Amino acid sequence: MKTVLITGASGNLGKACVEKFLAEGYKVIATISPGKTLGFNLAGVETFEADLTNEASVENVVAKITSKYKIGAALLLVGGFAMGTVQETNGAALQKMFSLNFETAYFTARPVFNHMMKESAGRIVMVGARPALIASDGKATVAYSLSKSLVFKLAELLNAEGASNNVVSHVIVPSIIDTPVNRNAMPNANFSDWVKPEEIAETIFHLSSDKGSAVRDAVIKLYGRS
Repeated sequence: MKTVLITGASGNLGKACVEKFLAEGYKVIATISPGKTLGFNLAGVETFEADLTNEASVENVVAKITSKYKIGAALLLVGGFAMGTVQETNGAALQKMFSLNFETAYFTARPVFNHMMKESAGRIVMVGARPALIASDGKATVAYSLSKSLVFKLAELLNAEGASNNVVSHVIVPSIIDTPVNRNAMPNANFSDWVKPEEIAETIFHLSSDKGSAVRDAVIKLYGRS
């Protein structure tokens, strides 16, 4: 049985990924914030508590996980969003987004990557953002866009080092995801244009599984029709 580590498993995308990987016969390991729960119960999911914004906490929990399991794939789905133009974005706003979107990814990717390098195999999937690729889309979300831009660079650096050991990192780039929160925030939108969590989960599974073994260094734009 292959093992996948999923951070952010309690979110809409996280739950869709949990369900997909379970259906495909994977052992699912999910990280949860201290004192929190996944919010759903599915057989085959094992949870570990960790503060992903704290490097020592992440290193400790990854060490616990890798002492029991060989992680074949890691889905780094934790993140946050904030509005703000250049005029509105100060250092505190930058640091908050860097912590939620980049540091959580780096703090998890680093020990997982080191584990995969020793095993000479592994797939890491991270979440980018369209505003980090298109400046006109990011001008009202400066801190968010800057923090997500580092995720793309992180994947490039991991791929540069991991290529010799069959450790590959990918970045998926959703546009608006069809979630209850987004529907409530934009009630007049055409929801059918938005990409569904289940559609993203299918793509992530392909990239993480043997079916996607030929894919390297991918940046996958999952924009739906929005």
